[in-house]
Amino acid sequence: MQIIPAIDLKDNKCVRLTEGKDDTSYVFNQDPEKQAMHFEEIGCKKIHIVDLDAAFGRPDINFNSIKKILRSISIPAQLGGGIRSKNDAEKYFDLGIENIILGSMSVEQSEKVISLSNIYKNKIYVSLDIKDSQIMVKGWKEKSNLKLDDILKIYQDSNIKGYILTDIKNDGMLKGLNIKFIKEMVKKILENNSSLKKIILAGGLTNYEDLYNLKKLNLKNLEGIISGKSFYVGNIDLIKAQEILDSNG
Repeated sequence: MQIIPAIDLKDNKCVRLTEGKDDTSYVFNQDPEKQAMHFEEIGCKKIHIVDLDAAFGRPDINFNSIKKILRSISIPAQLGGGIRSKNDAEKYFDLGIENIILGSMSVEQSEKVISLSNIYKNKIYVSLDIKDSQIMVKGWKEKSNLKLDDILKIYQDSNIKGYILTDIKNDGMLKGLNIKFIKEMVKKILENNSSLKKIILAGGLTNYEDLYNLKKLNLKNLEGIISGKSFYVGNIDLIKAQEILDSNG
């Protein structure tokens, strides 16, 4: 399992939000390119990028920053936020993004996402953005008409790479992982996962104890866990975090 550091972009700066709310942003780094280079230098194997402006309906603001990040690193990057058409997806693949993350599009245009996954096999993650047991869309502002089970059935035999599971109410709160939520949601995913798709966790990582508690669950198919605010406020050293995930203890 990998620790995957996040770069959340707003107005071309690294920020963090609380519960995904647009008006709660706090700037942690004015230079996302240097931040990405730092993550590679300390040994991270992948970077998680979110275009917050695009997610909230303000496309293209951060495009040049994303381009600069990709030019400055050699490790893979996955990107989510505001990708709502085939053209959007192709634009980022052409730019050099390794994986894209689709939320609203995966709910509202599932046939197009399945078609896209047949072209870009194992390159697409479906984002399971969950708040009070509801799948949220449009930058986490609107409830979807589909339930988790509906989404899992749609994609269980598709060529997507896997799922990004986000605990919205816990995102950016620094209150610790909701282990019960993770256990229940991952169990559901695995029950509807005939092709053994990967799972990446997001929302709530706070300290090293969270990582030890996560390892105790011994869950299958976990590819990684995203570290956002926990890194930026100094709670987690990413090198030590990866050592914990790699350990047998």
